[in-house]
Amino acid sequence: MESSKQKRCHSSVVETIEAPLPLVWSILRSFDKPQAYQRFVKSCTMRSSGGGGKGGEGKGSVRDVTLVSGFPADFSTERLEELDDESHVMVISIIGGNHRLVNYKSKTTVVASPEDVTEKTVVVESYVVDVPEGNSEEDTKFFVDNIIRYNLTSLAKLTKKMMG
Repeated sequence: MESSKQKRCHSSVVETIEAPLPLVWSILRSFDKPQAYQRFVKSCTMRSSGGGGKGGEGKGSVRDVTLVSGFPADFSTERLEELDDESHVMVISIIGGNHRLVNYKSKTTVVASPEDVTEKTVVVESYVVDVPEGNSEEDTKFFVDNIIRYNLTSLAKLTKKMMG
């Protein structure tokens, strides 16, 4: 019997943040501190540090993330695939955990807003993930899009607070 090919889905979430790009990027690029703006993250422990970065910021770094109670999972293991401080791009893969985001990979790109290059930043987070057994592509996108949207809204609030 031939097994059916795993269904995958992808989407992108775009958020304009009223803060300068250097501030927004400084928070996003901190692979070892996702809890700074991701409210579903309770804690983060670096498992290994990749090369070329300070702290837990090098390509290949792996982190174990503990999630808050009430979330439909307890932990996630994630790897930093790419971190480019010139083009402001970060790629993360989920490589383990007790959740339904199998083969998840996200790419976050940060650019100055054409509206106001000094005071506004556009964050685009795109992802691809397997559609879990028993779920539709729409359900999966709805779930992941909402988590990303919530995180980016939280990031916007944090930058606003930091700017006074």
